This record gives sequence, C-alpha cells and structure tokens, in this order.
Amino acid sequence: MGGLSLPHLIVLALVVLILFGRGRISDMMGDFGKGIKSFKEGMADETNRPVTPPPSQIQQTVQPPVAPVPQAAPAPVPADHQGPTGAA
Repeated sequence: MGGLSLPHLIVLALVVLILFGRGRISDMMGDFGKGIKSFKEGMADETNRPVTPPPSQIQQTVQPPVAPVPQAAPAPVPADHQGPTGAA
C-alpha cells in the first residue's frame, strides 16, 4: 500500500514527458549536470588552496584619559600692591 509499482512509474514518466517534452527534459538534465560539475570543481579549488595565515592585527595603544590637573588658587594680592608698573 502506498508504494509505486512499475506500471505507476511508467505512467508517471509518460505524463512528465508529455508535459515537458523530450528536449526540455534533456536541457534541464544538462544544466543539472553542469551545476554538479561546477560544484565539484569549486570544492576541489577550496581544498587545494594554500592556507595563508590571517594578517596580524595592528596593535593600537590606547592611552588612558588624562585627568585635569587641579590648579592652585592664586595667591592673594597685598593691599599696597600698585600693579605691574609699580607707579603710585
């Protein structure tokens, strides 16, 4: 039950042949064969390629942020100070 016997497969093949035609099926099988051949060549290229080590990463030195230096409060100016000229 549920299996396909030889007569069922023959009828199915005839229906497919009628729907698609002999030329179209042969074209599809040719394209399928070319795809498999291309896949195999790609796999062979992948295994024959020499392994190159990845380029070394550029070492970047990260400098820590510089904290602002606290400034000392300016010295108090004496009351008798006349300024930079010294004139009275």
